[in-house]
Amino acid sequence: MGSSNFASADCLDAAVTAARSAAAILQAHAQHREQLVIDFKQRNDLVSQADHEAEQAIVEILHGRYPDAGIQAEESGGRKGNQATWCIDPLDGTINFLSGIPHYAVSIALVGHAGCQLDGADPLAVDTPLVGVVLDPNREELFTAVHGLGAWLNGRRIQCSDTATLEHAVLATGLPFRDFSFESRYMPILDAAMHGTRGVRRFGSAALDLAWVACGRYDGYWEMGLAPWDVAAGTVLVRAAGGVCEDLQHRCPWPETGFLYAANRRLAAPLHLLIEPHA
Repeated sequence: MGSSNFASADCLDAAVTAARSAAAILQAHAQHREQLVIDFKQRNDLVSQADHEAEQAIVEILHGRYPDAGIQAEESGGRKGNQATWCIDPLDGTINFLSGIPHYAVSIALVGHAGCQLDGADPLAVDTPLVGVVLDPNREELFTAVHGLGAWLNGRRIQCSDTATLEHAVLATGLPFRDFSFESRYMPILDAAMHGTRGVRRFGSAALDLAWVACGRYDGYWEMGLAPWDVAAGTVLVRAAGGVCEDLQHRCPWPETGFLYAANRRLAAPLHLLIEPHA
């Protein structure tokens, strides 16, 4: 990692190894949820012993393989690297996990910074998520992607849907649950989406929402108030599967602000037009 050139196969292997290690820890704890030690960071923002142990396992593996890379993780924080940074959410969907709802995931991405190279390609002009892994341990579904190469579900190539109009689209979103500062902007978007599409789903894991856009289960997705580690891996997945995943206000090269929309290429512009008046 002293070089600015990263090998995607090695990075992907490290991320998958780390994700599987974390998922094993989560599933072991899931059998004894009532025994978990839970801390309350703020309203509706919970962290458990399972989150901490899963994150520690991920960090140890990635730091051992790539000691020079930065790490940004939900529970332990961290720092950005000069060339690239691992962006980690050890348990995306904590409330689902603690409630016994089997819809949560491990999310790991490598974000390359301007100037770094992937597989010897031209240096990046802007920060770009390069490698993404989202592991759903309950369905045993492993979503993987490499910038510019493609996206896969359990080794099978996936792509976004080809739905052409919002009228026929199934969208996903996340309702405000912790930060309500953008509620007045969010609710008109939800109203428009409810009345102008085939349906809106809210399952409680941004990483899986984006993974499901990438494999065509959802036609589009939008959300506000997330963190970089919630969306980094999903951004790689959607883009590598032929879709669009962008910052709602187009101020950042990828949606690290946590205000984002994602869709197949035919629906991206109409979805953004639906959101833009309020966002």
